[in-house]
Amino acid sequence: MSFDTSAIRRDFPILARKIKGHRLVYLDNTATTQKPRAVIEAESRFYSTSNANVHRGIHTLAEEATAGYEEVREKTAKFVGAPDPRGIIFTRNATESINLVAQAWARHNLKPGDEILLTVMDHHSNLVPWQMVARETGAVLKHAGLTPEGLLDLADFRGKLGPRTKIAAFTHASNVLGTINPVAEMAAAARKTGTLVLVDGAQSAPHMAVNFPQIGADFFAFSAHKMLGPTGVGVLVGRPELLEKMEPFLGGGEMIREVRLESSTWNDLPWKFEAGTPNIAGVMAFGAALDYLSSLGMDAVRNHERELTAYALDKLESLGGVAVLGPRDPAKRGGVIAFNDASIHPHDLATVLDSDGVAIRAGHHCAQPLHRHLGLSASARASFYVYNDRDDVDALIAGLRHARSFFSIPSLSPRPGGRGEGEGGKGDS
Repeated sequence: MSFDTSAIRRDFPILARKIKGHRLVYLDNTATTQKPRAVIEAESRFYSTSNANVHRGIHTLAEEATAGYEEVREKTAKFVGAPDPRGIIFTRNATESINLVAQAWARHNLKPGDEILLTVMDHHSNLVPWQMVARETGAVLKHAGLTPEGLLDLADFRGKLGPRTKIAAFTHASNVLGTINPVAEMAAAARKTGTLVLVDGAQSAPHMAVNFPQIGADFFAFSAHKMLGPTGVGVLVGRPELLEKMEPFLGGGEMIREVRLESSTWNDLPWKFEAGTPNIAGVMAFGAALDYLSSLGMDAVRNHERELTAYALDKLESLGGVAVLGPRDPAKRGGVIAFNDASIHPHDLATVLDSDGVAIRAGHHCAQPLHRHLGLSASARASFYVYNDRDDVDALIAGLRHARSFFSIPSLSPRPGGRGEGEGGKGDS
């Protein structure tokens, strides 16, 4: 492995827990990650030593809180290669970041007949906000499809770009297929038609090095809780010159310059989009999470997950009767594997695994259209992060064998021709 996972595990208090008499094997990292001691202590330290509101006071605590909060903004900009911290907007999560663009830009700029280009593999958070805007503005939704391998169909994506396409919004890495999309290539294609680009980075920023200028997008959204940070903190990275032209998303305190009884003027970036008291303690803790990931190195994080994913794919193939969703090449996917056992419904499988202390996800993973496209109602999903190792994969495989034994399912031979061919697992959701 790329780094010492046993040492890393010791930094995470929750991983010392026993679940039903077994050590916790946490493989639900795509939903949320666990928090290292440094992150937990950073949030506690803020409340214990510097608790005050930001940007609104001149006493010592307020100045300390403001300085710490803005320091994390600069740290976030550096983490994603953004050249200007004014383009870093703190939100509640990636979902709110996408909604911010949908409401503050699209709702004011789209007209009937304009087009919004999405993909079949997108998370609900990058589908529903655009459906709402399309309904309000009369814009038309289009969706790029997939190849049989589970990759984005780039020819279809390019073919659906045109003079009426005003914004393209797509995931950097699928939370189901694991597919890593060539977002820089997609953004370049969109620019040729004058199309704005939003990249949903909820599943990429935690797992690989991200450089916002190199991607070439106008907006990039991600969440702290999926990268060792606290819940309730998200980030929208945007081009400042574009954000300057947008109307505020929420109105109230902090986002104003001057308020009269009849009208108001707006604050400068980035505070124009940060109405009210933010999650200050959460932002402080997010800074500690960024420090932790930076100390590991995002290239090392990516290498670790690629190696672990390759090992898990091989182990799942050895079981037979398992259909893996998405590309089989670990270089083309992130550290998430959604799959179906031919004989066990995902919900039943997750229940048996939990009895062995193994935490996975079961369901549609907030990607119902994708599952419908694949002819599935649900799938099981194991996802890896920096504290997972081969022992965790082995525990998953042992749990799958236990589930087959529990349901009296005979052993199955590996399917010929590659990992997990066939659909399988088409039970009720």
